[in-house]
Amino acid sequence: MWSLAYNVLLFFFAIFALPYYGLKMLLTGKYRRSLGPKLGLSHTDDLKSFTGRPRIWVHAVSVGEVTAAAPIIRELYALMPEAGIVLSTSTETGRQMAEKLAMGATLIYYPLDIPCVVKKVLDYVRPDVFVPVETEVWPNFIGLCRRRGTRVVMVNGRLSPRSFARYYQTCFFWKGVFGGIDKAGMISAVDGERIGHLGMDRSHITVMGNAKYDGFAAAATPELQKETAGRLVMETGAKILVAGSTHEGEEAVILDVYRRLREYRPELMLIIVPRHVERAAAVAELLRRAGFMDFIRMSQINAGKRREGERIVLVDVIGELFKIYSLATVVFCGGSLVKKGGQNILEAAAWGKVVFHGPYMDDFRDEETLLGAAGAGITIHSAEELYAGICGLLDNPVLLHEKGEAGRRAIATARGASARYAELVRQAL
Repeated sequence: MWSLAYNVLLFFFAIFALPYYGLKMLLTGKYRRSLGPKLGLSHTDDLKSFTGRPRIWVHAVSVGEVTAAAPIIRELYALMPEAGIVLSTSTETGRQMAEKLAMGATLIYYPLDIPCVVKKVLDYVRPDVFVPVETEVWPNFIGLCRRRGTRVVMVNGRLSPRSFARYYQTCFFWKGVFGGIDKAGMISAVDGERIGHLGMDRSHITVMGNAKYDGFAAAATPELQKETAGRLVMETGAKILVAGSTHEGEEAVILDVYRRLREYRPELMLIIVPRHVERAAAVAELLRRAGFMDFIRMSQINAGKRREGERIVLVDVIGELFKIYSLATVVFCGGSLVKKGGQNILEAAAWGKVVFHGPYMDDFRDEETLLGAAGAGITIHSAEELYAGICGLLDNPVLLHEKGEAGRRAIATARGASARYAELVRQAL
């Protein structure tokens, strides 16, 4: 009954949504790469060279999930060198990140949860096991996997308080969906408890840690740092504040703090990375209104323009944040001074950087706890606290280094989850 109701609602939603997205695609070019494949219209080209056994379909929604998927896929290939692995993403930014990581998997877009579309793409891929990263489940897709005998193994599973609340309000519907998952490897015991409350058999739930620790720790190499510094023409020892994954309302705070810091430390530079690149124009306007005319866009640098004295870099392209963190003297991680649930503070900590963040870290409580215990994650509530905290660390470089290294060690100690998730998939096969 609930499945029928879901598909009726989906049908009426599609009537209005597809023309809207089609028009947006024509006018702006957005979704041009992804809409056709999501409707199952062009997967044959993507899958022409897809071979190997067993056939494993890994799904990572966007950039963050791709980051977690990458080390798991590496471990899957290590365990099963002959495997054929497909990696699907839902967003175009996720696809671009997957292309940059070049993991050897065949890349496709995840189909819309319309039964005929899902069936068509499943017929192309013919997976032995479907592996959703984090908690990305769609009722029709999971139901069709069950009917085809395709195993479903969730990896790096997590349920933020907000996500859990939304699922729990309609758990009468989701109980059957989560009951269709054969195994779930969860990041923490809290995540395991939450998915159990949503209807999954608790004997099928295992707590295995966070695969992102492996990905970040392995990727933080001196070579990557050197390449990034060279591209941005950053001298060794340059003092840089990196404001990463900022949201609307946070950039104004950062610019206020930076103005005061520059009076105190004239040599200090700023690299600001909006969480959504489409907001880059609005952030550029904020910079101009604040009187900061000495900025250059990352897209200009990537196009060949050399930074010549500009003390602010506005990153308006995706896939650069992790690299940018390598250059930081100190970091602010956004989505946390406004109620957005926070962003992943581990990316900066993997480089040995101290990370300031706001109090709204609901989606990243485990990461907050890990770095907070190491002294490498510092909660602030206002511009004044951020200014005072940064000044204190700039005045004490020894303490800054010690705190950053403590964070790096905490991440290194927590490594190993990717291998555990790969073994869980192998056992399911």
